[in-house]
Amino acid sequence: MKTVFAIFLSFIMSNSSIYDFKMNSIDGDQIDFAKYKGKTLLIVNVASKCGYTPQYADLEKLHEQYGDKVVVLGFPANNFGGQEPGSNLEIAEFCQKNYGVKFQMFEKISVKGDDQHALYKFLKEKTGSEPSWNFCKYLVKPDGTVKFFASKVSPMDKQILDEIN
Repeated sequence: MKTVFAIFLSFIMSNSSIYDFKMNSIDGDQIDFAKYKGKTLLIVNVASKCGYTPQYADLEKLHEQYGDKVVVLGFPANNFGGQEPGSNLEIAEFCQKNYGVKFQMFEKISVKGDDQHALYKFLKEKTGSEPSWNFCKYLVKPDGTVKFFASKVSPMDKQILDEIN
């Protein structure tokens, strides 16, 4: 039986870089994060029934205007107030219909708690911060540095744009 430390050590060693992750898209296709090597990433936990849901529009705008400088990755999560109750298909349809989302969306995961996905454990380890609500953002630079931005910080905020440019 593995100890918690052995499991944690195994996790750290198997995911020493953001580019080591492989995750399923919202459509069920496996995405190898190695394809993002050398790019800046904006990782966002999203929800369809949240006061911050209109940020989908700014995430799409960021994707369209700065797609050559940053890759937007959306991760639906139902961790806060049950604000993402839908299936992956329902979420994808909502995002397309209401916001014309074309940036990469992933299957619904848990971003906090006992069932927190390994990606979010990794991001928490890098920053000391974990999502406190929907639409928290992690900006991951090609050199591996990671910055955390709270929900209230818009994707088009000067703080984020300055980091991208």
